Order: sequence, then C-alpha cells, then structure tokens
Amino acid sequence: MAQRSLANPRRSRGFTLIELLVALAVMALLAIVSWRGLDGMVRAQEQTRQRGNELLVLQAALAQWGTDLDALLPLAHTVPLDWDGQVLRITRRSSAVPDPGALVVAWTRRNVQGQSQWLRWQSLPLRTRAEWQQAWQQAAIWSRNPSDADQRAEMVLMPLTDWQIFYYRGGAWSNPQSSSDANPEADAPVSISLPDGVRLQLQLPPGQALAGRLTRDWVNPLQGGGKS
Repeated sequence: MAQRSLANPRRSRGFTLIELLVALAVMALLAIVSWRGLDGMVRAQEQTRQRGNELLVLQAALAQWGTDLDALLPLAHTVPLDWDGQVLRITRRSSAVPDPGALVVAWTRRNVQGQSQWLRWQSLPLRTRAEWQQAWQQAAIWSRNPSDADQRAEMVLMPLTDWQIFYYRGGAWSNPQSSSDANPEADAPVSISLPDGVRLQLQLPPGQALAGRLTRDWVNPLQGGGKS
C-alpha cells in the first residue's frame, strides 16, 4: 500500500465548472471578434468590386462615346451631328465588315425605373435617305417617349444626374443650340457643319466610384488636332 501511494502521489484531476465556463466565454469572445473582422473584410471586398465594376462601365461608356464620334459620317442631304438639349444624334458609319450601311445612334438622359440614367440607342443599318430620315426622327422620339421596340434597341449605361454638350467653333466653346445647324434638305454636303470639337460634361451622382463633374473633350480629326 505504501509503495502504491508513492508511485501515484497525486491523481490527475479535470476542469472545474467555473474553468469550463471561462474557457467557453473566451472562445465565444474570440469567435465574435473574428466574425466582425471577416465581415469587415467581406464588406470591403464587395465595395472594392462594386467600385471596380462602376469604373469599368464608365470607361466602356466613354469609349463608345468616342467611337461614335470618330465614326461620324457626313453625307449629302443628311445631318451628321445634332444636339437639341435632350438628345445627341449622330450619323455614323458601321464598323461591321462588309459595311451594311450607315447607322443613326443617339445618346440621352432619361428616368428609368425611378433613376436618372445615361442611355444609348442605335438604329438598324440604313441604305437610303428615306431610311435615314425615319431613323433620325425615331431617335428624337426615343429620347422622350420610347416605344417597346425602341427600348429593346437601347442600352442603359449608368446613373447620371445631368449632362451638357458644347461645340468648339470659331476658337471658343459654345452652346450648340445657339449656332446655326446644317439643313438636311440642302443640296450641298454638310461636312462643313461639323464642329472642331465636342465637349461632354457629365454630372455623376454621389455614392458612385466617381462623383461630381466629369469632362471629356473630343477633337475632330479632320481638323488635324487628334483626340483627347
């Protein structure tokens, strides 16, 4: 008996109830802190992804804007470019090969499902002056009161609070509506009516990747200035 007692001087004992409760409380606290950290990381990643997507949409929209202006197509008895304060209409060549014909594209700002949006519309390829005239008038109607068919041909680009267009003529920027536009019924070509440049001013709403005023200038390549 003495030898057995000397071999096992103290039996091992387990955790008490208080120690177990303290350990559980510490583990719960660590779990809460870890969850908050992970939640913050997930939120930051989601915001970064959303801001990145908004920037990509803005870049794509501005790239399309520049592409439309680069493809301006001055044709006799047509209007290549027109701004009426609501919609900018452009007669442009197609980028498809083989060329299916001219296109009429239009840009406007309109309320879509309760939010002001920047939109782009494009016609089918046009071969005759009558088709161009119909598409030109349809673009103006689309900007104000689009039909179901018009809405299927439009692309909603991004939220937009306001926008303005200026033409560069005579060495200064001016309101396009204050300058004389070409007459599509005239016999002379209307290429002389193209401005030397077009300034786009966008007012982006708060809460986006970019907010406030954004200015984009386009220079008519026929004037030898290049684009910016």
